[in-house]
Amino acid sequence: MANWEAKLIVHREEKRIGIKADDNPYMNGEIRKFNDARWSKTLRCWHVPDTPFNRLRWNIELEEPESDEEIELQKKKTNERSNFVSQEIQKYLKDFRYYLKSMRYGENTIDVYSNALLSFLKFNSEKPIKELNNDDIIIYVNEYIVKKKLSISYHNQVFNAIKIFFEKVCKSKIETEKVFRPRKEKKLPNVLSKIEVKTILERTINNKHRTMLSLTYACGLRSGEVLSLKPKDIDSERNLMIVRQGKGKKDRVVPIGDKMIELLRVYYIQYQPKEYMFEGVTPGERYDERSFQEVMKQAVKRSGINKPATLHWLRHSYATHLLEEGTDLRYIQEILGHKSSRTTEIYTHVSNRNLKAIKSPFDSL
Repeated sequence: MANWEAKLIVHREEKRIGIKADDNPYMNGEIRKFNDARWSKTLRCWHVPDTPFNRLRWNIELEEPESDEEIELQKKKTNERSNFVSQEIQKYLKDFRYYLKSMRYGENTIDVYSNALLSFLKFNSEKPIKELNNDDIIIYVNEYIVKKKLSISYHNQVFNAIKIFFEKVCKSKIETEKVFRPRKEKKLPNVLSKIEVKTILERTINNKHRTMLSLTYACGLRSGEVLSLKPKDIDSERNLMIVRQGKGKKDRVVPIGDKMIELLRVYYIQYQPKEYMFEGVTPGERYDERSFQEVMKQAVKRSGINKPATLHWLRHSYATHLLEEGTDLRYIQEILGHKSSRTTEIYTHVSNRNLKAIKSPFDSL
């Protein structure tokens, strides 16, 4: 975490803390992970809000308070932040992440599970971790997750993290098999029409952005799979693409059409990527996930479509449109990389292929 420089800056009339780590790719990658970090093309640096916590984090002197009341308030805030994660929790979180890495979990999964576990341990920070039991989980669920109306998905993430942590890392009194999971939500996938997808792509002016979005829809890829793609993974002679180490650490082969291959060819000539097909500010480093999400957000905004469409909507739309065109569900399962056919069957509930044939009795009145 060395070779970086932090100083106070003003960005768009707002006080920020600018951070530069030009010669340290690892540090740039670490800074990118902070939720409050943003990249400035103009200043050529990362920047975060100017807060007491960030000043402590980036080793910048705190402003001198003017009154006793301000001093006490600043002390309180500083203590809250400095005690944000105890030494005990830090140690166990480090061990937890080390275990997940050794079991070859993906980086996103490691981050999700670590944050979920941190939430549980912070809630019970007044009690030694080895002394936590099943009652503490039930109290946390009711007093934190349910009270804050957090999603069932988050609830399950916390449960998974707790289960792995106490069974494999901490080995304490908690008997996770006696803690019940919440009932699974049965949500239908969000789908765009072909016209809506076409409009979104046509309103995307930047060629790199348009190619990224087009590929997401054209091959039904997850956003991480698009960003991990390398030029060597595309076999233009056979019209195939290899998606390497997708969800579940599985490789799979995906068909890719002539139109998409031509788009990629034009893009490659223009941008000349070094390592990944889609690279960010630094050559050889893959495009930022959050920036990709913003690309989709702006494209939807420009299209005038009044839906909160995300990148995953393009994948859902691809699968649904394939089904509506008569593609066998088993092939769709293989293309999407679903482990179970039940996951793929959900698209039958949003496909209009058979629904169009149903005539309402109202029409014959």
